[in-house]
Amino acid sequence: MFAVVRTGGKQYKVAQKDYLEVPKMDVEAGKIVDLEVIMTSDGKTADMGKSGAKVTAKVLEHVRADKIVVFKKKRRQGYRRTAGHRQDMTVIEITDIKAA
Repeated sequence: MFAVVRTGGKQYKVAQKDYLEVPKMDVEAGKIVDLEVIMTSDGKTADMGKSGAKVTAKVLEHVRADKIVVFKKKRRQGYRRTAGHRQDMTVIEITDIKAA
C-alpha cells in the first residue's frame, strides 16, 4: 500500500517505513504528525480524496540540506557575485497508512 501526501507545498509518494526529507516543519523531534492525504492505493484500486484516509509520520530530526551555490555574472562588465543557500529540512519516517 502507498499514499500520496502533501507537505511543504510539495507532493510525495510514500509507503510504510519510508524516510523523507521535507521542508522544515514546526514540530519537535520525536513527535508524531498527521500528513495531508491526497490519494491512497493498494496496487489495484486508487482512492482519491477520501476524507477518512490517514498517514502518520514520526519526526526524527531537523537538518540542513547541501549547499546550493548561486553564481551571477554579466559578461564584459566585471560583475560577478557568489552566494550560497542551505535549506532547513525535517527528516520524517512514515509509520502508518490507513485507507478510508
